[in-house]
Parts: sequence; structure tokens; C-alpha cells
Amino acid sequence: MAACRFFDNRGVARARNAGLGNSTLLREYVTYLRVEKGLRPLSCEAYESDLLQFAEYLEKQSSTLLEATQVLITGFLEHLAKHSVESRSAARKLSCLRGFYRWLLIDKRIHRDPTLNLESPATWKVLPKSLAVTEVNSMLERAAVAADHPQADAIALRDRAILELLYAAGLRVSELTGLNVADLSLDAGRALVRGKGDKERIVPLGRRAVEALDEYTKRGRPALARGRMQRALFLSVRGRALTRQWVWEMVRAAAGSVNGPTRKVSPHMLRHSCATHMVEHGADLRSVQRLLGHADIATTQVYTHVAMEHLKRVHRDHHPRGKRRQETGNSHPSEPRPLAGDPDEGQETMNSGPPETAAAVQQ
Repeated sequence: MAACRFFDNRGVARARNAGLGNSTLLREYVTYLRVEKGLRPLSCEAYESDLLQFAEYLEKQSSTLLEATQVLITGFLEHLAKHSVESRSAARKLSCLRGFYRWLLIDKRIHRDPTLNLESPATWKVLPKSLAVTEVNSMLERAAVAADHPQADAIALRDRAILELLYAAGLRVSELTGLNVADLSLDAGRALVRGKGDKERIVPLGRRAVEALDEYTKRGRPALARGRMQRALFLSVRGRALTRQWVWEMVRAAAGSVNGPTRKVSPHMLRHSCATHMVEHGADLRSVQRLLGHADIATTQVYTHVAMEHLKRVHRDHHPRGKRRQETGNSHPSEPRPLAGDPDEGQETMNSGPPETAAAVQQ
């Protein structure tokens, strides 16, 4: 109980913030996020929505945002769990509360952070869903066939360019829809991307992505623009910038034609696939972090777990004492096969060379 009183801000809240309601506080915080932190409107809306949900919970407990205690925040997380809110969503809401109360603490509106020492729900162990290299290749090859057809229209060229770019650069869907024509440097094989918080980064593009974008900008986009002055790179049939929702539907339809309608594929899954395939083919985490635009490398480290699962599957399938090889009777302990990189064996004994890079997969 002493620990709970340590995080109690009720006294200082009443003394310093008399008359300051939840709505006023939220309005000030959203302004801070938009102006000082430079977050995009969609991000600000998401933070505001999470805080409004917490404020409504507090009202039922006869409390306010400024008077919230660690016990109330813990109760809120338990409330989410009882209502079957996924741990990942609950962790995001707790992260939102951490930022909010850190702002209040810096602004000296509270004297203790009630989120301090609270453990996040066990969510970060959930591995990101990605497609196999063969699945991605099938999707991209199908889009390429449609775009290379002599009677291919602007839409086919655009859709192929979008799919190639999502996989080659690991873009978020909001980053893709925010691209302008001026952001492309196809001669240099790169693009300027604006990520979260309007942070800019340069991303490299594979040969296939450059070719698809070149065809789209020369043949597809002019037909969609219809002579209008439009800065956005990807346009709709009406000559307007594409929405995030439209890109989601297009990717889902493109994947459904290859993988069937049962598997829901999203633009973010292509982003995960890009990172996963890079790590599986030997890319270092710092490079993947820079490509994806992660502020913290801890976010990127989840892909090492994905790569480890891939390594385990390969080991089970191909190691002489692997479980699957022993079950199928393909294990020959008396005549062990040489391991890759064995200094006592000539390189000619191995048919497979070093793993391809992610760029090679893309090309």
C-alpha cells in the first residue's frame, strides 16, 4: 500500500490544476504531439482515442486523468483483458499513457509518474506475420505479367509499382501514400520517405522496383493524372492521391489471387516480409533498422526471433540428427555429410553458394 501512496498525485492535482478538466488536458496534449513532437494527424487521433478510453474508465471510478494512480492504471489494464482486448493493443495503450504522464511530469502538473515500474502486457514475443519468399515472388510475378501485357493499362502498371515498392523498401502504407513524384531518384535507385513524426530517411530500391516505378511514371501516371497538376506519386482513376484503405484492399486482392481468399495479407505484412527475408539472408540489424525507420533497435530485434525460427526449421529438415530426417529414415550417422564451411572439405562438395542478399531476392 505504501508503494501506491508513493505514486498518488491526487493532492498536487487538486492544488495546481483546479478547474482543469480531462477534455482541456487532452486538447493541450494533442496540440503538444502535433506541434512539438511533429506527429501526423492519424497518430494524434490514435493517442487521443486511447486517452479518451482511459478517461472514461476513470470517470466510472470517480477519478480524473490528473488524479490517476498506479492502482487505477493497473485496473484499467485488467479491464481491457477482461473484455478480450489483445495484449498488443493493451501494450500500445499503456505506451500512450506513459508518454502522457511523462509530459505531465515534465510540465510539473504531477509530481510522480503513475506508470513507472508497470510491466507491459506480454505482447512483444508475438512474432510478426510474414510471407514466404515463394509467396512474395508469385504475387510480384503475377503483377508483372499483367503490367507487361501489350494492352496493360495504367492501373496494372501502378499496382505492380506499389507491390514492388512495398516489398523492396519495407514501407508503411502511410509512407507509400505520402510519396510525391519529387521524392523518387530512380537514376540513383533510391527514394525519400517521410515516416513517423515526419522523420525523413533515404531508402534503396531494388532493380525490379526501379523498373516498375519507371514504367509507371512514364506510361501509367500520366494517363491517371489527365493533365492535372498533382504531386502525389500514386493516383486513383480520378487523378487523386490514393488512400491507405485503397492500398490495403489492392494488396489483399493481389495476394488472394495467389494464396487464396483464406489468408489475409496486408501492406504491413509485405513490410514484415522485407525485414524477415533480409535477416534470414544475413543482413545486420542496424541496416534493417535504418531501412524500416525504427527509432529503437529493440523494435527491429523481433526479426532475429523470426530468423531463428527459420533456422530451426532448416535444422530439423536437413541436419543428420534432425527430427524430421530421422522420422523419414534419411539419416545416415555412419556417413555424415560435410557441413557448409567445413575447412576440411573442398568448396566443390557444396552445391549451394552463400545465401543471396535481400536485394538479390528482390531482383
